[in-house]
Amino acid sequence: MSENNKKPVSTKIEENTHYLKDILAVDKSFDVIQLDLEYADRKMALFMVDGFVKDDIMHYIMKLLSRLEPEQLEGDTLQKLLKTHIPYIEIDQADDLNNVVDLVLSGPTALVVDGIDKVIIIDARTYPVRGPQEPDIERVVRGSRDGYVETIVFNTALTRRRIRDRSLRMEYMQVGRRSKTDIVVTYLEDIADPELVNRIKDSLAKIDTDGLPMGEKTLEEFIAGRHWNPYPLVRYTERPDTAASHLYEGHVCIIVDGSPSVLITPTTFWHHLQHAEEYRNKPSVGAYLRFVRFIAVWASIFLLPLYYLFAIQPDLLPEQIQYIGPNETGEVPLFLQFLIIEVGIDMLRMAAIHTPTSLATALGLVAALMIGQVAVEVGLFVNEVVLYLAIAAIGTFSTPSYEMSLANRIFRIGLLVATALFGVYGFVVGVLLWILLLTRMKSFDIPYMWPFIPFNFRAFRDVFLRSPMPLKNRRPRFLHPKDPDR
Repeated sequence: MSENNKKPVSTKIEENTHYLKDILAVDKSFDVIQLDLEYADRKMALFMVDGFVKDDIMHYIMKLLSRLEPEQLEGDTLQKLLKTHIPYIEIDQADDLNNVVDLVLSGPTALVVDGIDKVIIIDARTYPVRGPQEPDIERVVRGSRDGYVETIVFNTALTRRRIRDRSLRMEYMQVGRRSKTDIVVTYLEDIADPELVNRIKDSLAKIDTDGLPMGEKTLEEFIAGRHWNPYPLVRYTERPDTAASHLYEGHVCIIVDGSPSVLITPTTFWHHLQHAEEYRNKPSVGAYLRFVRFIAVWASIFLLPLYYLFAIQPDLLPEQIQYIGPNETGEVPLFLQFLIIEVGIDMLRMAAIHTPTSLATALGLVAALMIGQVAVEVGLFVNEVVLYLAIAAIGTFSTPSYEMSLANRIFRIGLLVATALFGVYGFVVGVLLWILLLTRMKSFDIPYMWPFIPFNFRAFRDVFLRSPMPLKNRRPRFLHPKDPDR
């Protein structure tokens, strides 16, 4: 029988338990539990997954059921159990056994009662979960230290804690024919553009796959498209305050069960260059931090190709700054030096991810030897290459969005290759193609380079200057908010 076919619940408990036992593979999976019970002279059965159930709550409910007398369940047995004899908040009923199977596998407990053509669903589930901790990527000097975790209910609660607005909506969906991954689409109904909300929900509903093995990242690839374009069309955040600030602007957030990262949609290029730290300081300090961050990001993209261009064509440099070129080219061609050190940095980054904390110091020593003075002394690199690559690496690590930093790194290597092949023309054409790529991109029909292209002076000023919060009294126009005033 197909999973999509409906299997009605029978009034005979034997038929229901036989079907559920077979589909849930109770005899084959040790963690799927079937309890055959008898309360008030009536046969009952509980189906649950061990590890997903709160033992104390189920013990309390079973204790109350054991005290029932037969006459207490006479008449409308289902309603008496639901409204009187099962004292629990999250309780529901189901008339499809296939739906019951999906519910049990996601955590709730199914109570099958003889003589009733419905199954009672008791959502007394719990998941292994860590406590909310400050995210590693989005740390701030001052500010909240809690972050999203892998449990969807905790994440929705962390969001509601910061948005006590009656128009906040948390719409539940499931994605994946086999995984049945829980997803919540959250937005402020009084602010968010209804067309944008419907477009995102339609994109989620059209996902046809058996599961989401990589959680929110797999989801992003389905709804964002442009699979070979390295630039991210959604923003990830593990900070509830960051998600809340975007919801207030009119964005739509997607929370995926099992993932501590929340997707913010839609986003522009500039959203990936903003950080909560800028808003945790005075406006002038925040503006300075943003300015420094922009310099670091541009340096991570253009510094190495520019340096290489000036190194191979020193006549392009004014006499006053000709000292920036390499005094010695070394034994290895300059272009290969750049490629080797780029790959070496990425190898170190991957090694740092896989290295236990106790060995991090040893890895740092190896890195210092590999791209430090020893590599220069043996003639593998020249001093200037190490210097400018270090500046570019600092700019990469200063990019708030990890996905954006990786995309910029790929473009930097491509621009370096174009400059090596075609000189000035390669550099200019490479930058032009990069700008055209970004200007043609759209995130849910939103121009990726807004407010630069199309130009909006007020929003453009807010991008480059961290404006005081009392002056930010208008929501971003590109989101088409229902309530444009703050």
